[in-house]
Amino acid sequence: MSDFTSGFWSVYVALITVVSIIACGVLLKMLSSKHVAGSTVETMGHTWDGDLQEFNNPLPKWWMWLFYITLVFAAIYLALYPWLVSFSGIYKWTSTGQYDGEQQKAQARFGPVFDKFVKMDLKDVAADPEAREIGQRLFLNTCAQCHASDGRGSKGFPNLTDGDWLYGGDPQVIKTSILEGRGGVMPALAAALGEDGTRDVAHYVMSLSGLTHDGVRASKGKEKFAQTCAACHGPEGKGNPALGAPNLTDGVWLYGGGESTIVETITKGRNGMMPAHNDLLGDAKAHLLAAYVWGMSNSQGAK
Repeated sequence: MSDFTSGFWSVYVALITVVSIIACGVLLKMLSSKHVAGSTVETMGHTWDGDLQEFNNPLPKWWMWLFYITLVFAAIYLALYPWLVSFSGIYKWTSTGQYDGEQQKAQARFGPVFDKFVKMDLKDVAADPEAREIGQRLFLNTCAQCHASDGRGSKGFPNLTDGDWLYGGDPQVIKTSILEGRGGVMPALAAALGEDGTRDVAHYVMSLSGLTHDGVRASKGKEKFAQTCAACHGPEGKGNPALGAPNLTDGVWLYGGGESTIVETITKGRNGMMPAHNDLLGDAKAHLLAAYVWGMSNSQGAK
């Protein structure tokens, strides 16, 4: 990537820009030459229907002046705004500077609103109608792309409305997940279990949540589960919030609860990633968002 961040490319583009403006000006000057009265007008060398020809007349003045105005605008723009490595323009404008300025204005306008709620307990925030409206807008703008607009998620993206939490459903834990992100890793176990062992464990896992299963395979898989899976999911398969290991007994499946999907998960593993939003949201917005998310599965407590 260093080839695209060196000063050479800025100089290269600047040179092309200047040469193009000058060349356009010269071309316009050539095309605007006036026809001398009494002289023969040149033609473009085309003839249609025996005597219909195209004369090489200058372009209309109003049209030419539009192009000249364009060149003047380009020159003024290059003087006002940065376009070369060592020249920042009269306005000293930068995209990051504009962004920071807009952020400061937004903070001055909305900061007091966020500060009011950040001092409140998360459950109290979830019960506040104004806070829920703000939280909903933050959710739709930040979270809906993965968890869907209604928070019900999709394959590989958790449902936030069902009360089933990989890391725990306490509001403060949810806020930590938003700020710091989560990285859930299910290792591939095909090498350790083999094909038959994988299917045995899959049927045992299916039995834990009451799914239709092969009893013989489930019986064989129970011992393999204790040896290979219980360290994370617990001896009874009820999961471990400290590790983000899901509860395998509640019938809630992040990737699907069919035999083929469970076999695929055990064979290939899974790698889920919840990105950290601390830099994007900050503590105050994350506070409102965590309260809104908590309220999705605790509607009674959020009223």
